[in-house]
Amino acid sequence: MDAPSSITVKPKDRAVEVAWPGGVAFALPFEYLRVHSPSAEVRGHGGGEGKLELAKEAVRVTKVEPVGVYAVRLHFDDGHNTGLFTWAYLRELGEQYERKWARYLERCAELGYERKPPA
Repeated sequence: MDAPSSITVKPKDRAVEVAWPGGVAFALPFEYLRVHSPSAEVRGHGGGEGKLELAKEAVRVTKVEPVGVYAVRLHFDDGHNTGLFTWAYLRELGEQYERKWARYLERCAELGYERKPPA
């Protein structure tokens, strides 16, 4: 998987914009990135959907740290920074946003959790 041509934190939009050569680009919301972190803490060590992260509506990305030539580490203002977002995973998050976000909302509803808009 090719590296993105740019990764830009957009604080006002509460998103990270990831663009690839050829014009493919995605604006990935901070909350979406946090609840889909590739860390073992979130994804778990076995199969399945992993841990359901709740109350991350107001989370922000504070830093994007390059890791080698294959990934970035996103630093969130809630202290989470252990997931390595590979180029392939960032692309997957963009391409499958609607399906993954809908499933996250479904899981929240199953628990009776009501999301609160960030202040």
